[in-house]
Amino acid sequence: MTTQAQQTTSPAAQQQGTHHFVLTLQKPHSAGFVTATFANTITPLPGDTRAHIYEALCKGVAQANPELANANVLFFSLEPNGL
Repeated sequence: MTTQAQQTTSPAAQQQGTHHFVLTLQKPHSAGFVTATFANTITPLPGDTRAHIYEALCKGVAQANPELANANVLFFSLEPNGL
Protein backbone atom coordinates (compact mmCIF):
# COMPACT_ATOMS: atom_id res chain seq x y z
CA MET A 1 0.00 0.00 0.00
CA THR A 2 1.36 3.40 -0.95
CA THR A 3 0.47 6.59 0.90
CA GLN A 4 1.20 10.17 0.05
CA ALA A 5 2.21 12.74 2.63
CA GLN A 6 0.47 16.06 2.36
CA GLN A 7 2.49 19.01 3.55
CA THR A 8 0.45 21.36 5.68
CA THR A 9 1.24 24.16 8.05
CA SER A 10 -0.62 23.53 11.27
CA PRO A 11 -0.97 26.19 13.97
CA ALA A 12 1.42 24.19 16.17
CA ALA A 13 4.11 24.34 13.48
CA GLN A 14 3.81 28.10 13.22
CA GLN A 15 5.34 30.58 15.66
CA GLN A 16 3.82 29.93 19.08
CA GLY A 17 4.15 33.46 20.40
CA THR A 18 5.56 34.65 23.67
CA HIS A 19 5.00 32.59 26.81
CA HIS A 20 5.47 33.55 30.46
CA PHE A 21 7.22 31.12 32.79
CA VAL A 22 7.78 30.79 36.52
CA LEU A 23 10.33 28.27 37.81
CA THR A 24 11.10 27.72 41.48
CA LEU A 25 14.05 25.54 42.49
CA GLN A 26 15.35 24.35 45.85
CA LYS A 27 18.53 22.54 46.88
CA PRO A 28 20.01 21.60 50.27
CA HIS A 29 22.88 23.87 51.21
CA SER A 30 24.94 23.91 54.43
CA ALA A 31 22.48 23.93 57.33
CA GLY A 32 19.46 24.86 55.20
CA PHE A 33 18.30 25.27 51.65
CA VAL A 34 18.88 27.53 48.66
CA THR A 35 15.55 28.43 47.07
CA ALA A 36 15.16 30.64 44.02
CA THR A 37 12.31 31.65 41.72
CA PHE A 38 12.86 32.74 38.12
CA ALA A 39 10.18 34.43 36.01
CA ASN A 40 10.38 35.90 32.53
CA THR A 41 9.07 35.47 29.01
CA ILE A 42 10.29 33.10 26.32
CA THR A 43 9.31 32.59 22.69
CA PRO A 44 9.36 28.88 21.82
CA LEU A 45 10.62 27.77 18.44
CA PRO A 46 8.19 26.02 16.11
CA GLY A 47 7.80 22.44 17.28
CA ASP A 48 8.98 23.12 20.85
CA THR A 49 7.00 21.46 23.61
CA ARG A 50 6.52 22.22 27.31
CA ALA A 51 9.12 19.51 28.00
CA HIS A 52 11.66 21.20 25.70
CA ILE A 53 11.16 24.54 27.43
CA TYR A 54 11.28 22.97 30.91
CA GLU A 55 14.58 21.22 30.14
CA ALA A 56 16.08 24.35 28.56
CA LEU A 57 15.11 26.53 31.52
CA CYS A 58 16.50 24.09 34.10
CA LYS A 59 19.73 23.77 32.13
CA GLY A 60 20.04 27.54 31.66
CA VAL A 61 19.46 28.27 35.34
CA ALA A 62 22.04 25.65 36.36
CA GLN A 63 24.62 27.13 33.97
CA ALA A 64 24.04 30.65 35.28
CA ASN A 65 23.75 29.52 38.92
CA PRO A 66 25.94 26.44 39.51
CA GLU A 67 24.78 26.20 43.12
CA LEU A 68 21.33 25.23 41.74
CA ALA A 69 22.58 22.40 39.50
CA ASN A 70 20.43 19.29 40.07
CA ALA A 71 18.05 21.26 42.31
CA ASN A 72 14.54 20.06 43.03
CA VAL A 73 11.76 21.77 41.10
CA LEU A 74 9.14 23.11 43.50
CA PHE A 75 7.04 24.88 40.87
CA PHE A 76 6.93 25.24 37.08
CA SER A 77 4.42 27.15 34.98
CA LEU A 78 4.51 27.97 31.27
CA GLU A 79 1.55 29.67 29.63
CA PRO A 80 0.85 31.92 26.65
CA ASN A 81 1.60 35.52 27.59
CA GLY A 82 -1.68 36.92 26.32
CA LEU A 83 -4.59 38.19 28.36
